Amino acid sequence: MEIGEKQQGKVSVLMPVGRLDNETSPAFQVKLLYAVAAGGAVLVDLSRVEYVSSAGLRAFMMASKRSKALNGRIAVAALAPMVKEIFSISRFSLIVEVFDTVAAATAALG
Repeated sequence: MEIGEKQQGKVSVLMPVGRLDNETSPAFQVKLLYAVAAGGAVLVDLSRVEYVSSAGLRAFMMASKRSKALNGRIAVAALAPMVKEIFSISRFSLIVEVFDTVAAATAALG
């Protein structure tokens, strides 16, 4: 899995591509936890992620816990329809902030 990274103001943005599943989630989780440990706000741009499994959701859960402990924020943006449905059904929008666009997320987080 390719995971792009950039800094947009005070917000660290991760940009994974493909699927967040049992095979790719460990590498994603390492990058996500590293970004959270740096402090501040972390945004995951999911515009190029087509599917998130329970393993992918677990990575978000762990990052959310760590972020709260550090008084940080974690959010996702630009969810594809299937990913949006997964977040809705699993109620993960109660765990991480969900934004329609990356621009809206960076404005709210930064």
